[in-house]
Amino acid sequence: MHIAEGFLPPAHAIAWGVASAPFVVHGVRSLTREVRENPESTLLLGAAGAFTFVLSALKLPSVTGSCSHPTGTGLGAILFRPPIMAVLGTITLLFQALLLAHGGLTTLGANVFSMAIVGPWAGYALYRVLRRCGVPLMTAVFFGAFAADLSTYCVTSVQLALAFPDPGSGFLGALGKFGSIFAVTQVPLAVSEGLLTVLVMRLLVQSSKGELTRLGVFLSGKRTGTKTAEKTGAVA
Repeated sequence: MHIAEGFLPPAHAIAWGVASAPFVVHGVRSLTREVRENPESTLLLGAAGAFTFVLSALKLPSVTGSCSHPTGTGLGAILFRPPIMAVLGTITLLFQALLLAHGGLTTLGANVFSMAIVGPWAGYALYRVLRRCGVPLMTAVFFGAFAADLSTYCVTSVQLALAFPDPGSGFLGALGKFGSIFAVTQVPLAVSEGLLTVLVMRLLVQSSKGELTRLGVFLSGKRTGTKTAEKTGAVA
């Protein structure tokens, strides 16, 4: 998800930036409301952001000289929902571009769209579906984190294929090539991230059960608000 500085054609870089902007703006409003109404969640928000920053900064060699990364966005999406994760992911990618030369400013919109928007929404959606179907919490967390990681690289493959279609087979041919490059390392990485996210969630259950109850993490159905979550407190 770290498309390098200047790698995308200008029109593509601008288009992905425009596509990402509404999600980030909405996320800023959601984050502001969360902090204003529940200032005690600030520490957990920081932990979710730090988890994303550390995992997505790891560079693991892939084939053809490229690199793959965990994303770390599934945890934050499960805890605070995808809109807030759009902001935390954007901040993460911005600092990585400025301080670590991971990604770039011109490609920030594309990187945000794949890692901070699609990834969290895909992971959260699968997590909620599994919970509504009665799947145990930790199993749903694993698959949510797995989906958030893998979907990020599926979108990155689409972005690169749109920008650089194969001369002979066009977009589909390029998509197959980019997808196969990432798939070699990303599938086991997604499994590893899922397992790590489960471990972190278990630690949070032990140390911050009250906060997780307020956030509705233990509810197997649709979230019904802060007061209802506080009253139930049941671990499904």
